[in-house]
Amino acid sequence: MSKMTRRVYLDTGVLITAWRGLGSAGLIALEMLDDPDLVLVISDAVWLEIMPKPLHEKRRDEAEFYQAVFDRAERLPWSLEVLRLAQDLARQHGIAAMDSIHAGFAITHGVDDLVTTERPEKPLFRIKQLQIRSLRSWTR
Repeated sequence: MSKMTRRVYLDTGVLITAWRGLGSAGLIALEMLDDPDLVLVISDAVWLEIMPKPLHEKRRDEAEFYQAVFDRAERLPWSLEVLRLAQDLARQHGIAAMDSIHAGFAITHGVDDLVTTERPEKPLFRIKQLQIRSLRSWTR
């Protein structure tokens, strides 16, 4: 029996954790990036959070690592629909700006999971229309 493919939205913290590769969270993040049964989904918001600094500071290895993930992933572009939903989510649940934007992307594009490095007690986890999982508790 073959495994079911899952579309998994990765927030910025997951990529940073994978790059650093430290501890069990780093190992889990790296395994996710290499898992052929996962369709990685990443947004323009993740790019904007993660790429400018290593590019500007000429940290070539780090920028190439992130770019390789972007090249493998399904990339979601900005849209007013995502931003409007993010505003609603932030207002309803008290979620920080970028977390609400990531959730807006994930909901709008119908991913199976949003994986984050946020702790489960954070406001992001109040959203009920999306399965949100902490990297630390990731299992399939």
